[in-house]
Amino acid sequence: MKISAQNLVKSYRGTPVVNGISLEVSEGEVVGLLGPNGAGKTTTFYMIVGLVKPNSGQVLLDAENITRRAMYRRARAGISYLPQEASIFRNLTVEENLLLVLQMQKMPKAQRKERAEQLMEDLRIAHKRNSQGRLLSGGERRRVEIARSLAANPKFILLDEPFTGVDPKAIEDIETIILTLTERDRIGILITDHNVEAMLRITQRAYIVADGQIRFDGTSSQLLNDSEARAFYFGERFLQARKDMARQAAEDELRLETLERGIREEREQEEKEDDHASD
Repeated sequence: MKISAQNLVKSYRGTPVVNGISLEVSEGEVVGLLGPNGAGKTTTFYMIVGLVKPNSGQVLLDAENITRRAMYRRARAGISYLPQEASIFRNLTVEENLLLVLQMQKMPKAQRKERAEQLMEDLRIAHKRNSQGRLLSGGERRRVEIARSLAANPKFILLDEPFTGVDPKAIEDIETIILTLTERDRIGILITDHNVEAMLRITQRAYIVADGQIRFDGTSSQLLNDSEARAFYFGERFLQARKDMARQAAEDELRLETLERGIREEREQEEKEDDHASD
């Protein structure tokens, strides 16, 4: 199964914002939507979500045209949307937030309780079950929001700026969650975010939008090795920074291996000396 956009066009007061964009996301795939401010990526994302109606073009779920469907009907079809803005109830606990969403599912109360428990365990927020939404950190809030979006067992999740307002450790946690959702649950994910580093770490493919059109597309490696894409969007310093980080990581790993080997050799030597002493 896949969700796709075909030749989307959108204008505001005669000014074209999106001009013939096509893209697709398959189940079990993480796809990024990148581009500078004003490029048209947000409008494209909102047309796929259902927040903005295109002037022309189609949004398809497999072969089914869902372009004119309301957001709640898209949700029923298996498309979940996680907005950038906080979307949990601040005065409800984590568990209450999940149970409220699960009430819309046709399942017995005991099953809803069991599903909420499973979501809290999967998203590592069970220890926060009795904490009100307003008391959560940015990363914890994001995990609750992702849990809520999973309540309806979606086939696809559209994430709008999921890394905004969270600390680096929380970003790593969210990356791990996203990869788990795709690899274990085969959920297809479309992400738009300004955190290019995090985006390229987890996306199998990405589209770069410019002037309302797809300017570049490919894997993270292909885009970073494309001189035109680097000049237009990433910049040479970004690529050099990634190389420096990779080299530093390799050096750190080598130092750790050397340290572990030294400790292991010392332990083996001590064991030999103990054996000789006992003889």
